[in-house]
Amino acid sequence: MLVTITLRNVGTAAITVGLLVAALTLGTASNRPFILAGLLVLVGTGLRLEAAVRARNTHHQDTGH
Repeated sequence: MLVTITLRNVGTAAITVGLLVAALTLGTASNRPFILAGLLVLVGTGLRLEAAVRARNTHHQDTGH
């Protein structure tokens, strides 16, 4: 259960930081900040999905289904 909460929180933080990096660097001519922001959002989304899958599996094991 703790791992699921931790994954969810880290995923949310990664998505938030990625969107913040993208918003703060809108005026730059370089694409590097947007690549970093995209990777952060992608990793954050993956972590959130992993947390959802783990929570679902834990729920099914607890209920016996």
